[in-house]
Amino acid sequence: MKVIIVGGGIGGLTLALMLHARGIEATVYEQSGEIREVGVGINTLPHAIRELAELGLLAELDAVAIRTRELIYMNRFGQTVWRDPRGLHAGLAAPQFSIHRGRLQGVIRDAVMARLGEGALRTGRRLQGFIQDEGGVTAHFADSRRGEAGETARGDILIAADGIHSTVRAHYFPDQGPPRWNGVQMWRGACDWPLFLDGESMIIAGGMKGKLVLYPIAPGSSPQTRLTNWVVNIRTGDPAKPPPKEAWSKPGRLEDVLPFARRFTVPGVDILALIQASPGFWDYPMCDRDPLPRWTHGRVTLLGDAAHPMYPVGSNGASQAILDARCLADLLVRAEHPRQALSAYEARRLPATAEIVALNRHGGPERVIDAVEQLAPNGFDDVERVLSYARREAIVQSYAGKAGFAREQQARIG
Repeated sequence: MKVIIVGGGIGGLTLALMLHARGIEATVYEQSGEIREVGVGINTLPHAIRELAELGLLAELDAVAIRTRELIYMNRFGQTVWRDPRGLHAGLAAPQFSIHRGRLQGVIRDAVMARLGEGALRTGRRLQGFIQDEGGVTAHFADSRRGEAGETARGDILIAADGIHSTVRAHYFPDQGPPRWNGVQMWRGACDWPLFLDGESMIIAGGMKGKLVLYPIAPGSSPQTRLTNWVVNIRTGDPAKPPPKEAWSKPGRLEDVLPFARRFTVPGVDILALIQASPGFWDYPMCDRDPLPRWTHGRVTLLGDAAHPMYPVGSNGASQAILDARCLADLLVRAEHPRQALSAYEARRLPATAEIVALNRHGGPERVIDAVEQLAPNGFDDVERVLSYARREAIVQSYAGKAGFAREQQARIG
């Protein structure tokens, strides 16, 4: 079997490694001229890290990331609403990692090139079109660096892991329209900064009108600093309208973000100084897409953000792409026919990810601070008198169960 993978992001690269480990040949075609370590911080959840650990990548991840100890939910005044141990500290079989997205992608990229060979990762290749027949799929790629004819690839199946603006998804669903915006604008950056708390924990603060996210994603320039990721999420627009085209991944401006950042207080962190010290930061709209009725069309299917782009709530985007890759690789190696595997993959993963997309639209586990703010908008003396421990726990833990990383689920996997 030979697999064509369109897209060299986290999902596509992980799938290539998963297939190689099972003796299946794969080639990744990425439209960028090179896979650079760009982006900002993300969290990768224990069920996904477990898959990367099985691929032998744990030591490489430890070298560039932080094992997350605890997630603390606060209101915008810095009062603690809920404390949630993470990864190994929650009794799970694998850690949670806070990591720079580019470095995570870089670890997986390097493994692909070392194990599959440089020819397995074809950069500067933009998909122009593809056709299926009874025997396989033929894909045509242009040279995106020169705008000229690139190459033609032949495989048994084609996996589209080409992101929220997926060419393959648009081919099958030409009327889907632009990504769905919820009106929230995100400013995201990172800076070498004095550690806060224990140097291994993350904070999500705020409420219904906006949130601040802080967490370390790598060791810093000294033992007393960490590369610290920050995010300011504020509803600035009309969710009924698409974001302006120029809103995607543009450089952020201090005059835009600082007025919103002043809403938040976090003990021990000078938020304004952190943002001002960041060498650069980015401005993104918070977008997803409606779940699809199907992913698979004969010998072609979708994976990761091409299949189920979701709001960055609950630390689930990259994690779900990794789970997609594991599921698909296992089914392909067992199936009598690759089309049978693609259908089974869709049947397992589409409903599960569609549910997470819906949960994220309602705030995911971060609803716990929304609920407290609604009842106590000016803060509180005792959070237990605002919202009981049991009700707060139910909000946070129900999401962990739906997303697949609750403690009992990991125990069953083990």
